[in-house]
Amino acid sequence: MSKLSLPKDKIKVLLLENVHANAIEVFKRQGYGQVEEVGEALDESELKERIVDAHMIGIRSRTQITDSVLSVAERLMAVGCFCIGTNQIDIKAAKMQGIPVFNAPYSNTRSVAELVLAQSIMLLRGIPEKSWVTHEGGWMKSASGSYEIRGKTLGIVGYGHIGTQLSVMAEALGMRVLFYDIAEKLALGNANAVRDLDELLGLSDIVSMHVPSTELTERMINRERILAMKKGAHLINASRGNVVDIDALAEFLSNGYLAGAAVDVFPKEPASPDETFESPLRGLKNVILTPHIGGSTMEAQANIGTEVADKLVKYSDNGSTLGAVNFVEVALPPQQNAIRFMHIHRDVPGVLSKINGVFSSRDINISGQYLRADGEIGYVVTDVMGDLEVGMGIRRELDAIDGTIRSRFLY
Repeated sequence: MSKLSLPKDKIKVLLLENVHANAIEVFKRQGYGQVEEVGEALDESELKERIVDAHMIGIRSRTQITDSVLSVAERLMAVGCFCIGTNQIDIKAAKMQGIPVFNAPYSNTRSVAELVLAQSIMLLRGIPEKSWVTHEGGWMKSASGSYEIRGKTLGIVGYGHIGTQLSVMAEALGMRVLFYDIAEKLALGNANAVRDLDELLGLSDIVSMHVPSTELTERMINRERILAMKKGAHLINASRGNVVDIDALAEFLSNGYLAGAAVDVFPKEPASPDETFESPLRGLKNVILTPHIGGSTMEAQANIGTEVADKLVKYSDNGSTLGAVNFVEVALPPQQNAIRFMHIHRDVPGVLSKINGVFSSRDINISGQYLRADGEIGYVVTDVMGDLEVGMGIRRELDAIDGTIRSRFLY
């Protein structure tokens, strides 16, 4: 392969919040020598200081990458979220600065599904209250209100990667599985699709939420929807905190309409372990409260570390944006005997012809070209035959094209 325009040992990678060691191993195995690890999230002022000379940054859920932070990150070419969500990043601002953001949307699927299944069993057995009473010195030895999971109906709202895996696992334990999704989904095993959410709520002994955070899902489970549930049913939310009206849930748990709930995500969560967690669900003995740990297993974190680091490396090495959440996706093959240029620009007419004009004016042959645009930005990757020495000169001409956000001479 041609010599890199920016050698890998000059590319600075900043990893925050105890990103799993697998990520460091991926970078180092691929030749990235400047990998800096920080074991915590940084506040905005310190983050601005550290990100100034970073080419790639990896974060988890606590670090906030705002438009203000991005404005000082002049060298930044990619962001990796070593988690599922990307709400902690201004992804639109990143996009308009030509910075793709990558995450790991499926690496913790099994971990979340296992927790939900475990919580289902605990709720049906009345374990939250029994454990509470035992801790206080009581002895609540009774079968009253305690049930096996076999034969019960699980209603899954959102039949995506987590919902489908939960479906298979629940059925293996003898549960009847129903699911509701706004899109047509192929049922796995003996699961059955229900076309109306209220119908699913009325048929389910346990309702488990697995939907993204959108305008459609905000407070999807409200007072009216809780009243549509079976009296004595259980609700589990391991999706997003704004999906359930917490005040309404607390009310119907307190008055006995719902038998129990397990909640792992909340509308407002502490920014650090030192901040007090506040919720109307605190103190309710029929509720399992967990601190947003659905995907927090060693196996999931290891998988996430590998997946996100691999996406960052591929983008840095050959320009592939497959898996970016805010960017046009282009899967690119590596090249052995070519020079590769990447050009990110505002999606306006005429840019591609100007890019090609830069090469044709120099009598340079284009051996391959890849273009994707989405109405806001365009991404062009061009492979040409030629000498490495012409690379920086061409890049200066590409930068001068009206509408250019950023360009990169890769190798």
